[in-house]
Amino acid sequence: MSEDLHVKEETRRSFLKIMTGLGVSGLAGVTLGGLTMPAVVHAREIRSGGFGDAGYRHGEVVPIAPDNPSIVHNNQFCRPGNCDECIRVCREVQTVFDYWNPAVAQEIVCVNCGQCALVCPGRHGIPAIRERDETTLVFDALNSPDCHVVVQTAPATRVALGEEFGLPAGAWMAGQQVAALRALGFDSVLDTNFTADLTIMEEATEFLYRVNNTYPGKYPLPMFTSCCPGWVSFVEHFYPELIPNLSSCMSPQQMFGSLSKTYYAEQRGLDPKNIISVSIMPCTAKKYEAQRPEMDAASQYWDDQDVSRDVDVVLTTRELARMIKAKGIDFANLPAENYDSLMGEATGAGIIFGATGGVMEAALRTAYFTLTGDQPTGALLNYTPVRGLDGVKQASVTVTGVDINMVVVHELKNARAVCDRIMAGNPDNWHFIEFMACSGGCVSGGGQPRTAVPPTDAIRQARTDTLYAQDADAPLRSSHENPEILAIYESFLEKPCGDLSHRLLHTDYTNRGPVF
Repeated sequence: MSEDLHVKEETRRSFLKIMTGLGVSGLAGVTLGGLTMPAVVHAREIRSGGFGDAGYRHGEVVPIAPDNPSIVHNNQFCRPGNCDECIRVCREVQTVFDYWNPAVAQEIVCVNCGQCALVCPGRHGIPAIRERDETTLVFDALNSPDCHVVVQTAPATRVALGEEFGLPAGAWMAGQQVAALRALGFDSVLDTNFTADLTIMEEATEFLYRVNNTYPGKYPLPMFTSCCPGWVSFVEHFYPELIPNLSSCMSPQQMFGSLSKTYYAEQRGLDPKNIISVSIMPCTAKKYEAQRPEMDAASQYWDDQDVSRDVDVVLTTRELARMIKAKGIDFANLPAENYDSLMGEATGAGIIFGATGGVMEAALRTAYFTLTGDQPTGALLNYTPVRGLDGVKQASVTVTGVDINMVVVHELKNARAVCDRIMAGNPDNWHFIEFMACSGGCVSGGGQPRTAVPPTDAIRQARTDTLYAQDADAPLRSSHENPEILAIYESFLEKPCGDLSHRLLHTDYTNRGPVF
């Protein structure tokens, strides 16, 4: 046996050892087939709303609460005249504004997606709506001798950050981003793609539990992905009846935060109370997600309330660019550097999390391997039915004689339409649905560079194309091949969806529907 084949076989054995006891069986082949989903533009009906202008006058801005953790509004930078761009995107694309009766709302309803910040034309080159800036908090932590500051970077940031420095959309700047973060003084630069791979291990396992009806009545189908906090908030507000359909997996950001103060702390011999966990995200909703009450798994693990939240600070791509510029770092000319080890290795499957359809495709690769024991090849490694910028995409895969019907959705108007279909009885027999709040997925998140206002599909596609190109060139394409993932299960977590995994990597959700 060649050394290369030996390594692949050892990886396979290690993975199968981890998966022992999951009750997943079946070693038949897989056939692929595609189904065409009719175009969905708007929901067939408005749930919990449809209240016209809800008392707002033409030319006003979408309401933003003063304590909104994600976005802020400064009226002095609103464009003169009847702009309405923020209201248009919130009402017509995200179906949040006007879809809630203000007479019964307990608060201003916002899913924190930040799409209003992306389309705001602003005044004098300054947007009136922007992310809540937390760069000072991070500079303070970096300057403190008592803090060990770790940082994670999401995949979509590395195909957009360059735009803030005059580079074209989609320029791959992962290595320069790592170098810039080290130059800023972070103690450890790690990769959200690592926990994207971890999310796939947990989520694919949870999906197979649901298919096998391992916990009857508790976890229904179809299963919804849960890595997009704007989408999760949308379900909690508008479709609380469907909360059981959400995967219990935390997002990759939150899994990383939890592990940074447990696994990473133990492996590095650090006091978790001294660790400050920072994330670089394309998304304003990630700021909201980080402060959710449920996101304190590390303090529960240590039974120590002095351990701070799993993720302490979330910076958008734009905020990181401002920090780099403030320190006079010549970003475009930095030599590329690699992520640190332990939680810094990733596969192509983790990379494509940044694009709509990427989570579904990554999950398919590992679910196939779990069911068959064979590595995915060919069409399974380039599963085009779930790729592209169509708002709703449907595909079907037959594994061991069972059809699995998958749907990929982006933009919340399309999510609303799909949820209405499920509320009507799931007549399409969907099993697994990926939802992302923003158009194109994370590549067009509310914290990304405002290269064009509003963003264009050409920019979204350029960023997406680079993610898929990096996946195609990656030495490892599937999450279950990641040696650092195998190591964390071997030495710490034991198995996907096990007791410790549930404590550190899974969560609950909250009914935020109206109270009558």
